[in-house]
Amino acid sequence: MKSRIPVVLLACGSFNPITNMHLRLFEVARDHLHQTGMYQVIAGIISPVNDKYGKKDLVAARHRVAMARLALQTSDWIRVDPWESEQASPPRTAQISAPEGRPGPRQGSPRGPHRTFQSLYSLQVRCDSTGKGYSLQPLSPFNHGTLLNASVPELKLLCGADVLKTFQTPNLWKDAHIQEIVEKFGLVCVGRAGHDAERYILGLPILQKYQHNIHLAREPVQNEISATYIRRALSQGQSVKYLLPDAVIAYIKDHNLYTKDSSWKDNNT
Repeated sequence: MKSRIPVVLLACGSFNPITNMHLRLFEVARDHLHQTGMYQVIAGIISPVNDKYGKKDLVAARHRVAMARLALQTSDWIRVDPWESEQASPPRTAQISAPEGRPGPRQGSPRGPHRTFQSLYSLQVRCDSTGKGYSLQPLSPFNHGTLLNASVPELKLLCGADVLKTFQTPNLWKDAHIQEIVEKFGLVCVGRAGHDAERYILGLPILQKYQHNIHLAREPVQNEISATYIRRALSQGQSVKYLLPDAVIAYIKDHNLYTKDSSWKDNNT
């Protein structure tokens, strides 16, 4: 059997709350990479944002991490990495020192794109520092003989096609950050209704240059579950069954989250 490159998929976001669509992104991306014949996905990682991310209606990280862990109880390959959520403040790149003199990411705002960039570097650094770091060890057995450099998997950012569009938003992303993400890590982008990923790539020279490192996965069943809709439905006492894992729904109810009396607002995403 031809040797495959081991890959870890990292998804960063609010996960406020985690939904079935978040979980489907991982499954669709893994199927796509496996079908290329080049890659073996050995793990998926969900990294919820820090409480000080800047969205005033974000529920506490301890709840978002707990809900993600409950949602992943039935997964044998996806896990939660609470590192970012456990920091005293949103991590800045000065705090993420790269080993062996390797330069870390540049300074910038701790919010949004910069936070995603930092999470990628942090996970890579923690893996590099320990060899087979805990973050990148596979959860389920696989045939080590079919993998290349199994102890050093490639780390790729998992996102929806809407993220590619944000790369074109003026003053949102640093060009240097975009280049380092697509050049050094790579993207696995799952299509979303209303978004033309190919056009976004062709519309930005940096993405065009490294499009060989951008994998476009297509979800045959379009299911646009919005966390905004979930929060609105919960605040109005409506059912969200089959949109969230049952264990997450039970947790939300037990902890009285996203209720009419909470700080939820319509403009949060």
